[in-house]
Amino acid sequence: MKKAIGRSALSALGWTLGYENPLTDRYVLAVAPHTSNWDFPLGLMAAWALELDAHWIGKHTLFKGPLGPFFRSVGGIPVDRGAARDMVEQMAERFAREERLVLALAPEGTREGSDHWKSGFWRIARAAEVPIALAYLDWGRRELGLGGTFMPTDDREADFARIRAFYADRQGRFPEKQGEIRPRGTRH
Repeated sequence: MKKAIGRSALSALGWTLGYENPLTDRYVLAVAPHTSNWDFPLGLMAAWALELDAHWIGKHTLFKGPLGPFFRSVGGIPVDRGAARDMVEQMAERFAREERLVLALAPEGTREGSDHWKSGFWRIARAAEVPIALAYLDWGRRELGLGGTFMPTDDREADFARIRAFYADRQGRFPEKQGEIRPRGTRH
């Protein structure tokens, strides 16, 4: 049912899907560019259309009140950033416990633009020893997709160069808000 809803909604909105099978049931899914509030519902529809049981991390306050059950039902994992243990360790432990886990993260960390990406997605994948799959929302082409799966190495700069190449021609809804694809404290 969700597959049909996702495909119908995306089609009605004029979006197409691109998909390269990651060939695994356990991976970190980096989603970019993230420049609009519309990215979440579009990404959710794409996940449904592709039958991905994707999970995502959100501030615990999102899960309070009437929307809490909905966010949990669509894969949300509440975290209290102030009280939580190391997020990388927590997520690596979760990967170790589960045979199937797709953890979707927006490395830009904000819709407002940034001069770097947060590297938590890369650190989680390394700690959990799972691949990174790259998902995109290309507003210029009106295409959502998944591809570019790779095992992260101990060379963060080389991994980020690979990621930059993948996203080079992808455009967010507000291109001026796209974050620079580099870890904090580095220049490319």
